[in-house]
Amino acid sequence: MFRDQNAERSHNMKIDIRSFAMVVEFKYLGTTLTYQNSIQKEIKRRLKSGNACYHSVQSLLSSSLLPKNLKIKIYRTIILPFVLCGCETWAHIEGKRMLRVFENRVLRRIFGPKRDEVTGEWRKLHNEDLNDLYCSPNSAQVIK
Repeated sequence: MFRDQNAERSHNMKIDIRSFAMVVEFKYLGTTLTYQNSIQKEIKRRLKSGNACYHSVQSLLSSSLLPKNLKIKIYRTIILPFVLCGCETWAHIEGKRMLRVFENRVLRRIFGPKRDEVTGEWRKLHNEDLNDLYCSPNSAQVIK
């Protein structure tokens, strides 16, 4: 293996008789790799895929006919695998935060609003409430 003299200008690598061009990013086994080894685009792409999956089953998750444990199974078996595929490489803290925000949004849809005991008004569930209701560890902790 050696680098071609002209490779410095064209960013090519020559191995035997084959020449390989340098690219900014490419997809390998379903994961987007960049020349700077940045995973931001990959995390955003996975969350976008999870959003698309979430919107396809949104009517099920907001239905009052399905029990909450079935909605959680739908989340774990249909939505979460789209998001977590390849997440073992996500050492980035921002990616884990984005994953937690996504998960909280889906869980809020599953568990619905809560009536405040003091004022009697309906409100969104806080993160602590979601942690209490969702007995599993959050996805960001699972991928550590």
